Amino acid sequence: MLLAIGYIMMSSGFFNEIDEKRISAFIVGMVFASVYAVLIFIVYFAQTTSIRLDYLDDKAMAILDYSKMGLFFNYDLLGYSMMSLSAFFIGLAIDANKKMDKLLKYMMMLHGLFFFSCFVTPMTGILNNSISKNGGVIALECWCVYFILIGILSLIHFIKKD
Repeated sequence: MLLAIGYIMMSSGFFNEIDEKRISAFIVGMVFASVYAVLIFIVYFAQTTSIRLDYLDDKAMAILDYSKMGLFFNYDLLGYSMMSLSAFFIGLAIDANKKMDKLLKYMMMLHGLFFFSCFVTPMTGILNNSISKNGGVIALECWCVYFILIGILSLIHFIKKD
């Protein structure tokens, strides 16, 4: 849930720098960021409160447990697909004059490609076998490194603006 809050804070930080010509892309990016945050809050809040409050039967666990690739896993991927679209549109809106800013802009726009895998994967059931699950874990770890780099580049961007 902290990632969703941090992502919205990071994204909205670009607002004062957006040129009028790119404001529509920024607004679309923020709308997708909001959808992302709502989905992620629902998923993680439901998981943490449901597990804490009571014993769950197998059907409830199938919905909440990510290892079962159930409903909440699918909602989680839907949320991250919205984050990917958000990053793409906010990347479009960023005015990049410096080398580091250009790298940030292109990394955010490239992040939009994650939309396709996050959106389509739950529909195909491709992660339901053990080989794909291991590939999914590796993909998640790669995404984490990639997104940490976006966060670091954003931090550098905002520090240098001051």
